[in-house]
Amino acid sequence: MERWLHKMKKVQRYFLDFEFSKNYKAQSIQSENLLKIVLNDKKNYEINKFFYKQIGKDHFWRDRLVWTDKQWLKYSSSSLLETWILKDEKNDLIGYYEIEKHDNKEFELINMGILSEHRSKGYGSLLLNHVLKKSFDNKANKVWVHTCSLDHKFALANYLSRGFKIFKKEQIDFVA
Repeated sequence: MERWLHKMKKVQRYFLDFEFSKNYKAQSIQSENLLKIVLNDKKNYEINKFFYKQIGKDHFWRDRLVWTDKQWLKYSSSSLLETWILKDEKNDLIGYYEIEKHDNKEFELINMGILSEHRSKGYGSLLLNHVLKKSFDNKANKVWVHTCSLDHKFALANYLSRGFKIFKKEQIDFVA
């Protein structure tokens, strides 16, 4: 038996969406300004790379680990992508999210996460509220995301508690 088969595990993947036309929670979403959530400069690809590596190491994010700086710059400078950064009052980094705006008024939450030293303090909820507020302000019809059992243990519950609905789920094989 191949050695890699011993590290194979089953992962549950969830595809969720939040439709503004069907969700009254959108009306009550308010920006929580206890901390700063700022839009990243598109030329500062290092911040996307930093968060992807630091947050992703705990959740098996690997697809972009092989990217060159040129690939990171092209990705982060896309006119369709926004990167929002959560900082504390001392300007220390806490977390981020990347959202891509599609032509059909559907916004895709690409990545969202909190640095390990700041987890379990409600910051993921704060960021997700910001995602929904900004998407609503930008006239999105829908925000969608996929998450899986490798992501933070409260990720799925966070999406569901904000009104996201699962529209597809599947089990996949994953080599850890």
